[in-house]
Amino acid sequence: MRVTVYDLSHIGHARSAIVFDTVYRHFRYRGYDVTYVRNFTDIDDKIIKRANEEGVDCRIIAEKYIQEFNVDMASLGQEKPTVEPRATDHIPEMIRLISTLVEKGYAYQSNGDVFYSVEKFSDYGKLSKRNLDENAGWRAG
Repeated sequence: MRVTVYDLSHIGHARSAIVFDTVYRHFRYRGYDVTYVRNFTDIDDKIIKRANEEGVDCRIIAEKYIQEFNVDMASLGQEKPTVEPRATDHIPEMIRLISTLVEKGYAYQSNGDVFYSVEKFSDYGKLSKRNLDENAGWRAG
């Protein structure tokens, strides 16, 4: 589960948390050793915008809404995950991975952003039963 922390929790956060918590508990009940990971996107455009609006550092915004999220999830009876990594703790790894994808042609840059090149994934659309032509409006090329 991934949460972007720029505002208070909403029903989508609750739904995802309940689903993943239920799966986590089920597998533990069945005797499996489970590592439950919930990561926080603690830096992005929305967080930066909120920080600018409030005149504070982005880390203040992220921390505030992580704490609020944890209160909300506890009130729903959700267990804490085993690990809760934050995006800002892994930026060098993300940059290396994205750079590798671009270098190998699996991703491309457009208007300052990087996108996954779905044409390079032969099974793209298999799960949704859609083909690339049906998604043509989403492609940059």
